[in-house]
Amino acid sequence: MRDKSSFSGWNRNINYRRRNQQIVHYMSTPNIVWITLDSLRSDHTTIGGYERDTTPEMADIADSGHGFDTCIAHGKSTLPSTGAILTGYAPTHTNIGIEGNAVPDGITTVAERFRDAGYRTACLSRNSYVSSATNLDRGFDRFQWLASSTIHRAGAKTLASYLWNIRSHSAGLTTDTAKHASPLLMNGVAKRWLGDFESESEPFFFYLHYNEPHRPYYPPGKYLDTFTDDLEMSGREAAKRALEIHYSLDEIVANGCDLTDEEWAALRAMYDAEIAYTDEMVGRLVSHLRSLDLGDTVVVVTGDHGELFGEWGLLSHSYVLNDAVTRVPLVINGLDESLTVDDSDIIQHSDVMRTLLEVAGVDGSDTIGVDLREEGREFAVSQRGPNTYEELLTHNPDFDYSAFHTGTLNALRTEEWRYQESGEGAELFDLADQETDVREAYPEVAESLQSDLTDWVEANGQPVSEGQQEEFSGTVQRQLRDLGYME
Repeated sequence: MRDKSSFSGWNRNINYRRRNQQIVHYMSTPNIVWITLDSLRSDHTTIGGYERDTTPEMADIADSGHGFDTCIAHGKSTLPSTGAILTGYAPTHTNIGIEGNAVPDGITTVAERFRDAGYRTACLSRNSYVSSATNLDRGFDRFQWLASSTIHRAGAKTLASYLWNIRSHSAGLTTDTAKHASPLLMNGVAKRWLGDFESESEPFFFYLHYNEPHRPYYPPGKYLDTFTDDLEMSGREAAKRALEIHYSLDEIVANGCDLTDEEWAALRAMYDAEIAYTDEMVGRLVSHLRSLDLGDTVVVVTGDHGELFGEWGLLSHSYVLNDAVTRVPLVINGLDESLTVDDSDIIQHSDVMRTLLEVAGVDGSDTIGVDLREEGREFAVSQRGPNTYEELLTHNPDFDYSAFHTGTLNALRTEEWRYQESGEGAELFDLADQETDVREAYPEVAESLQSDLTDWVEANGQPVSEGQQEEFSGTVQRQLRDLGYME
């Protein structure tokens, strides 16, 4: 009989061979780092052709990869849009952000697919809608939602760095949590996690959701005056006014967004400053990632949805599905694959996720995305759930919401047109003028796009459930109030 030492050596050899086999397998599948920036409108970015160089880091990431300025979000806000990213399904299919607020039990998430394929999975989120409250944490081996009540989990070193830099990287010493910026905290935690990944052999899928540049557009100290040269007020005064507008948003919208030219300019300057700061921090994180011995790593940077600045007489990202709200930038770096689409083509988040799943050896054919290595798409579809407009009518009983639809709204966008419909009616918009219904002038176009949309909803948008509802904790509700989603 063999003694214990010989059995020990035999087991070590078996384990060694198994590890080598795993390494050979994993070397063929890249790591994936997906970074989502909240409320990032495409035409306010460098790759979107904006007059201000707000996203030079994103542009640099795109230079050696792919940069798309027409990625069409699946929804108008974080919950339906990110729900589609992290499930691969249409918002009306899962009902996330439509008539429900959580992933139904019968839905397999993207994180679960990667995990089942041997990936380590991790998610770092600063937004309450990407948390256990909505079941979007499902499938992640490692998950952290950063909020005022969980900030201690960022780690002592990261917290010390944040406090030391709180005047340049945030709003200074203030108890108003709506003023504080969090990318420095996000980066500190993310770097620590990436360091952990470096010491392991399996590939990883790491999803990060930054809360900036979401309202209230209060940039950190060192960025306050970045875009104020043409303003008659200082950056701090502009940020203060942006915060006041944030807290009075419903009243302002209900009364027609009657802001002065200087107030509009201040809002845009503060929004752009938030974008520029977050872009810098994303650049720092990607640079750190590239310095590590992680192996092949695909990096995706995008926005979950856009932002309104007066279109349709609205602010923020509620009610409508036009380009201001649904058109976001997207860059891909490190994907060593030829794509069939050009940088000017329409894509959707689900296409990129489907492609990454297939690259990882995961069948994503049941999702609504296309594999961009094999095909593109002729149109994109965005969806919005029912709206009551009660909050606006409280401030102005005469507010006219007839153009915004109250029922579930589906919008189909091509390179030239947007066709949208709900149970109350339909409109056709030329993308050169997204507020004038031209169905009567182009009836054949409207009829063709209506047919395409009907077929798509029938194939992809049927609800799997009536909508799963979860009760949000007080901590989640507090952050949603900071973001303007709750009174």
